[in-house]
Amino acid sequence: MKSSAQVVVIGGGVVGASVLYHLTELGWTDVVLIERKELTAGSTWHAAGGMHTLNGDPNVAKLQQYTVGLYREIEQRSGQNCSIHMSGGLTLAGDRERMDWLRMAQARGRYLGMDMEIISAAEAKQMFPLLEEQYFIGALFDRAEGHVDPTGVTRAYAGCARQAGAEICQHTWVSDLRQRPDGTWDVITDSGEIHAEHIVNAGGLWAREVGRMIGLELPVLAMEHMYLITEDMDEVAEYNAATGHELPMGMDFDGELYIRQEGGGMLLGTYEQACVPWSPRETPWTFDQQLLAPDLDRIAPSLEIAFKHYPALANVGIKKVINGPFTFAPDGNPLVGPVPGVRNCWVACAVMAGFSQGGGVGLTLARWMVDGDPGEDIWAMDVARFGHWASLAYTNAKVRENYSRRFRITFPNEELPAGRPLHTTPVYDRLTAHNAVWGASFGLEHPLWFQRPGAEPREDVTFRRSNAFPVVAEESTMVRERVGLTECSNFAKYRVTGAGSADWLQRLFTNRLPRVGRINLTAALDPDGHIVGEFSVARVGTDDFFLFGSQIAEAHHSRWFLGHLADGVRFDVLALSLVGLSLAGPGARDVLQSVTDASLATEDYPFMTFRRIDVGMIPAYVGRMTYTGDLGYEVWVAPEYQRALFDLLWQAGQPYGIGLFGFRALMSLRMEKMFGTWAREYRPIYTPVQARMHRSLKLDHDFIGRAAVEAELASGPARTLGYFEITPDPAEPADVLGDEPIWHGGAVVGWVTSGAYAHYSRRSLAFGYVPSELAVPGATFEVEIIGQRRPARLLPEPVLDPAGHRMRV
Repeated sequence: MKSSAQVVVIGGGVVGASVLYHLTELGWTDVVLIERKELTAGSTWHAAGGMHTLNGDPNVAKLQQYTVGLYREIEQRSGQNCSIHMSGGLTLAGDRERMDWLRMAQARGRYLGMDMEIISAAEAKQMFPLLEEQYFIGALFDRAEGHVDPTGVTRAYAGCARQAGAEICQHTWVSDLRQRPDGTWDVITDSGEIHAEHIVNAGGLWAREVGRMIGLELPVLAMEHMYLITEDMDEVAEYNAATGHELPMGMDFDGELYIRQEGGGMLLGTYEQACVPWSPRETPWTFDQQLLAPDLDRIAPSLEIAFKHYPALANVGIKKVINGPFTFAPDGNPLVGPVPGVRNCWVACAVMAGFSQGGGVGLTLARWMVDGDPGEDIWAMDVARFGHWASLAYTNAKVRENYSRRFRITFPNEELPAGRPLHTTPVYDRLTAHNAVWGASFGLEHPLWFQRPGAEPREDVTFRRSNAFPVVAEESTMVRERVGLTECSNFAKYRVTGAGSADWLQRLFTNRLPRVGRINLTAALDPDGHIVGEFSVARVGTDDFFLFGSQIAEAHHSRWFLGHLADGVRFDVLALSLVGLSLAGPGARDVLQSVTDASLATEDYPFMTFRRIDVGMIPAYVGRMTYTGDLGYEVWVAPEYQRALFDLLWQAGQPYGIGLFGFRALMSLRMEKMFGTWAREYRPIYTPVQARMHRSLKLDHDFIGRAAVEAELASGPARTLGYFEITPDPAEPADVLGDEPIWHGGAVVGWVTSGAYAHYSRRSLAFGYVPSELAVPGATFEVEIIGQRRPARLLPEPVLDPAGHRMRV
């Protein structure tokens, strides 16, 4: 084993081997993979090996598409047989909601170039004669599905990496990791030490244990997972003889099953409800290429459905039952990227669907390490999407929930209950008493809408308009015509202080810094001019700033700021040490003025002011701005004051018809004001020029990404963010959810980022990216909503108050 290397990859499963291969592809050949036993030991060797491109997140689907397309290349280059079976796959639906989901999945795949077809149950029966047609109403057929040999694929990755100069050390146990003051690492093994500039935790079943070597508790849990292989079946032989190819793969929503041909028989697996975590606290180092004891009684309910849906299975013997552990993150997506707060430490773990996602995970992590950017939009897989609140117990609860719902639909307005409530603010009880319907984001409970008194605070899950629709309309009208109160604690909050803070921030931000006592909006970019983040910047002193951003990106953005930190500058994540309430609407000034001695008149407290004032007896920072686009204020206080602040504002607002509004109304209000949002309109794959963030771009100072911005301004962006009004189906109205394809001239030309029904303006609105040459005000398009192409028109300005008088009055 070498004594030093540029990178040490820890773990020799399919993910570790993929990372190693992709690093060598990008020119980093001084790399070593260390595996405790043999390649594939752990989860890889007993995987079913299925691969597919279908995913609810189109960005993840794109990486799965890449993975599936990679296997022929590594097989040819390495000389290692991967046993590639491209049989195609059917995703089967038994009811309307599942068919709607499939139509949306097909639509999302259009702008990725994925060739998927909606077919009838009868057509599915012709392709897969084992199924009983009466239990299904249709299916989605994807030609780019199949299965591979897990061991062959892993060895192919490893073989290609070795050809490029990588070293692979098997039967070598990493027992400790120690970081030097310069950020490099000493990797301690039972075969000696190796000094590395970077380490990658691809430990699979042992990812937690590897993380704990550096004091990191990764949100990963292994679950027992069973599948069985039948004896040879006459029906399979007959189909193969008649068609000349094997049966397609099948995913059965109702049965929570997957099924495919294996030799002359069938492989059947299930994500059962009575799921069982494996080694929930610590993975034993003695575990090797072992299986767990089968428990057919546990999966009996799923088998009963399988025997109904595929009757021939009831009459065939079981040749083998595989029960092995696989790792999951709380939301089922991988954990990929640089560990926040730890230099030169990377993770690639919890890749449950390793043979669908392993190639994409390896590619993006290698790009991130080599180029400083993953090259794709992998927000859904970024390890920074979880904070310190994702404890062992939380992970256990969410993983079990996610596992048991693996083949279930999660509706866009569905809030899953496991692990909740966890983070709450001091006014949680106040808002609950007002019949709040709660959601959770980044672990924090926040009110979505407020059910009418006496009714159950529950939202009916749907792809269309729910029981929240009329109530959210009332909340939106209240804000526009009177005054509304909501909690705004679900922002990420940071404080930047210390000598040189202003100079440091100015080099990071595209906009000029505001004057003391003022706020403005800005973007932060990477060197290629892509959007790292979007922030409100409030200046309370020469070198004293509050930053407000997206809460879900708190760890993501903190990692970026800390990675650029200058000497003498202090960057603090405030989290829930600062909480807030927001007043919005024409009566907002009157309500707030009645409880403060500070003059809130426009000449004294103009739009985008941020000052420290007393609200009643409560010390607060008050910013004159809201995301509603109306006259309003955000009032920020220490948590011990929030209950008193709520009571004070609620009482003061009674003469003005105050009411509560939630996140659903806020999204409706921001749409009619044409306000974009992080993670939808503003993501790392877009530039501020494409996103039309020109008001936040000032080229009078140097900032990261400026050269790229200037070049794009000179040449013009290839795509542009559009603002659309959509004509819904009058019979069954539905609004966009995000990621719907945008059609023009009979072809897909773009995609929707987000949208909502603007209740006060009574219009269905959407944002989406289209080619710049088509982004002409008044141009007509179509947006595909639940399989139906609906007329859409590009609007030049907000549908409400385009000049912004309401928020400046």
